[in-house]
Amino acid sequence: MANCLNQLTSGVTIDGLTQQLINGLTLGSVYALIALGYSMVYGVLELINFAHGDVFMIGTFVVYAIADRFGLTGTAQVPIFVVIPVLLVAMIAAMAVCAALGFTIEKVAYRPLRSAPRLAPLISAIGVSFLLEAWVANYVSANYFTLPLLIPGGIPILPDVSITYIQILMFVSSLVMMFLLQMLVRRTRLGRGMRAVAQDREAAALMGVNMDRVISFTFIIGSALAAVAATLWTLSYSFNQTVGFIAGLKAFTAAVIGGIGNIPGAMLGGFLLGLAEAFGAGYIGNITCGVLNSSYQNVFAFAFLILMLVFRPSGILRERVSERA
Repeated sequence: MANCLNQLTSGVTIDGLTQQLINGLTLGSVYALIALGYSMVYGVLELINFAHGDVFMIGTFVVYAIADRFGLTGTAQVPIFVVIPVLLVAMIAAMAVCAALGFTIEKVAYRPLRSAPRLAPLISAIGVSFLLEAWVANYVSANYFTLPLLIPGGIPILPDVSITYIQILMFVSSLVMMFLLQMLVRRTRLGRGMRAVAQDREAAALMGVNMDRVISFTFIIGSALAAVAATLWTLSYSFNQTVGFIAGLKAFTAAVIGGIGNIPGAMLGGFLLGLAEAFGAGYIGNITCGVLNSSYQNVFAFAFLILMLVFRPSGILRERVSERA
């Protein structure tokens, strides 16, 4: 054990810590975008939409299909002035498909069960998740897909550390999406409707808020954000029909860590979870003499969740709940 600790001490450098910080924030930005969908739906309906991860999965396949249609999946390097417009088209297409899918899921699988016991919509969500995964595996493909490096290069930070342009894009995109979502929730009529329904559905309906419309738009917006996350994911990571299950569980974990129902909390939880995975996979293996390594990164993520549930079950940014008369 002493030898392992010596290896850990010798292996911890400023360059290594900086690189893991960049990796963690990059991965966490994707988790954060997916977690926003969980938090929005829970904030309005107090429902965990376990099909949300598979909406994200559908988005990855749409992005890959568009990229393949325009010749970005080959080995030849494509000029950046071609890559950027194609990625924008792929993201918009994925947002449209995922938004339509989210709307359909809410209308078909959840709305009829809105007055049912709480276990019924949960089972329905799991059923929709299995349905989407099985459909993709049987009618699209069960293989793993990976896009080539479409945006090469980066910015040096330290002598042996640099942040790639893709990582910058992922991090900045997540912050921009969170800012726009906050503006929508705080400054628009739809946002006021969302907050009203989240506070008290019956009172909101009496005040003229169209509850069905608000809930539908909540699913649409959350699904569109998942499509943005899917676009960013395909730039750096591989995927198949099961990617939504793992990514969805981790995003749900991020939402719980930050305080489910809280939009800034979902973002914070995503970044913290990404950092926990990056630093855990990078350094815990030295502490355990290789018993735990990067292949155990899921262990670090869910161990973080268990610790949060034990010591702060309401999340880091507690949701504000007013007393109802």
